[in-house]
Amino acid sequence: MTRICQDEVGRCDFIDVLEEAVLRHRPVAVQLREGDSFIDEVVDVVTEQGDDFAVFKSHVRVSVGDIHSVTRAEPPMPRW
Repeated sequence: MTRICQDEVGRCDFIDVLEEAVLRHRPVAVQLREGDSFIDEVVDVVTEQGDDFAVFKSHVRVSVGDIHSVTRAEPPMPRW
């Protein structure tokens, strides 16, 4: 899957990518600028006091500015 880097596409387009992830209910792999990463579902993108935040299903919300990149995560393979 294609990695989408905020620095390459710009903040507004990056927020659009996060909002699309909300609509599709698909998990994304998130790479933070500090180096940490995780896979989770984005449930909302909100603006509070002039800052945008990505709200995740299982992780704490993250300032959009702290996110380096996202990649659509592959869904887990079903166990038969």
